Amino acid sequence: MDFRVLPFGICALDSHLGGGGLRTGALHEAAALTQSLADDAAATLFLAGIAAREAASGGGPVVWASCRSDLYAPGLAQAGLAAANVLHAQPRDEAALLAVIEDAVRDGTPSAIVAEAGKVSMVATRRLHLVAAEADMPVLLLRRRRNREQDPLAEPSAAWTRWRIGSVASGRLGVAGVGRPRWSVELARQRGGDPFSLIVEGSDETGRLAVPAELGRRTAETVGTARHAAA
Repeated sequence: MDFRVLPFGICALDSHLGGGGLRTGALHEAAALTQSLADDAAATLFLAGIAAREAASGGGPVVWASCRSDLYAPGLAQAGLAAANVLHAQPRDEAALLAVIEDAVRDGTPSAIVAEAGKVSMVATRRLHLVAAEADMPVLLLRRRRNREQDPLAEPSAAWTRWRIGSVASGRLGVAGVGRPRWSVELARQRGGDPFSLIVEGSDETGRLAVPAELGRRTAETVGTARHAAA
């Protein structure tokens, strides 16, 4: 079956994804590698970059649904998602959040949906994936850690892909103390494909990732490995 994909524009990523990129009409999940603020920010901006690129392609706004009130607009803008292109929904609880996501997808106006949630049942993820497929719209779910030991991706899910994102030491730029963020990107599971991991430079102002030049050869050698078992 043919379906539309959104490529990352990085061969080390796209060549290991079915169809050469992320399936747009699907549920995709990401979680921070640890409970640290740096890893949480990396996972958030990873999804923001995907949503920004889909919005640039489709022209519609991005709906960002969260029960929290700590969304940092300047940070999203640095990942390509300007505040003018974001509709923020703050439902009262996660049960209402899932309803908001379904309503937004069925409305058809957004280019993409980003949502933050802690515990999501298998049944709920299956519903989200089905509505995303029907609308050919990506639903990007940020799975929040509820405690230090809990791995959100240990829970079953119908998501098409599941990612763990962590922060690593940044590369230096011409200005002392300043460098583009670097992330460890691990695809823990994908339908019809293998897990892999690599180091990338974080989303730029267009939502695009990059492979650090000096790590290119080593990254290519490590693609196909993952530090965690596939979820």
